[in-house]
Amino acid sequence: MHKVNKFEVRRKDHVSSNEDRNMSVEETTDELYEHQRIVADPNQALLRIDKFLMDRLPNVTRNKLQVAIKDGFVKVNGSDVKPNYKVHPNDEIIILIRVPPRDTEVVPEDIPLNIVYEDEYLLVVNKEAGMVVHPAYQNWSGTLVNALTYHFQNLPEMKGNDGRPGLVHRIDKDTSGLLVIAKTEAAMTGLAKQFFDHNIERTYHAIVWGIPEPSSGTININLGRSPKDRRVTMAFEDNSIGRHAITHYEALEELRYVSLIKCNLETGRTHQIRAHMKYLGHPLFNDATYGGDTIVKGTQFSKYKGFVENCFKIISRQALHAKSLGFIHPVTKERMQFSSDLPNDMKEALEKWRNYVQYN
Repeated sequence: MHKVNKFEVRRKDHVSSNEDRNMSVEETTDELYEHQRIVADPNQALLRIDKFLMDRLPNVTRNKLQVAIKDGFVKVNGSDVKPNYKVHPNDEIIILIRVPPRDTEVVPEDIPLNIVYEDEYLLVVNKEAGMVVHPAYQNWSGTLVNALTYHFQNLPEMKGNDGRPGLVHRIDKDTSGLLVIAKTEAAMTGLAKQFFDHNIERTYHAIVWGIPEPSSGTININLGRSPKDRRVTMAFEDNSIGRHAITHYEALEELRYVSLIKCNLETGRTHQIRAHMKYLGHPLFNDATYGGDTIVKGTQFSKYKGFVENCFKIISRQALHAKSLGFIHPVTKERMQFSSDLPNDMKEALEKWRNYVQYN
């Protein structure tokens, strides 16, 4: 895997206007700041640098990357390159931007935590939907990490994960459920290895559109960023594109138009369940990113449409909950298993669907 170390600051020259486009970076006098450093994997295959960076920098178009490379905002091993440069194993790529990077120091905030287990090495929290896990662009406060740094001192950080103390995994902002947090270096190392080895048991419950056929199975389809929208994860049947991703699913309750399903993750890719279920034709209920916020199954009659809209109001997010979490305690070596109830919005939406299919 590539290594990313963010927020190191260095003085660099940069192009100050469009009129300076033909000038080299060294000929100008303004400052550039290092925002990201990426070290290519030792086994990295030769790949054009614009394509290489497309997979690692969200919300950036290939055209903008090519302009940035031409203008000297991207350095490889300390030197300028052309957009057709082929990234080699162990290459060091640095991305420079005029704006200074935000400080990685996390501001502690007195935000209540729903702690379901705690000892001197780790804790397990039940995150509410709507809470961002760690500070990032447009969400610098009010996150789980802001709360953790208030309630706990000297939480460890994984290498290359600056500003995210205690975290060994994460779930999406609008996904609720269980997360394990490391309180010591030993716990972080042990938990991280279990995640790397895919030995963590993670079970999610979701409400999806339609009834999966077959009712249980395994989705083994690569996932990667969509070339049209870098915020979206896309399924690729071509195994040479994206990253290996495996989801095991089972329908727990079929309600004619929607189903309650259980998903177990064997890998942990961004938006994995959401993208895999979209690939199967069963997007998560009210998942705006993956097409679940419109009527996917059912009629267009006004009564039904009104019912669905009311359900959308009840659960105003993707219907996904990290329900259970199992792992070997990294210090005591005990088997740990935790489970959580479905949140009220999912419970209420399910009850409404049960009543609807019973009387209609």
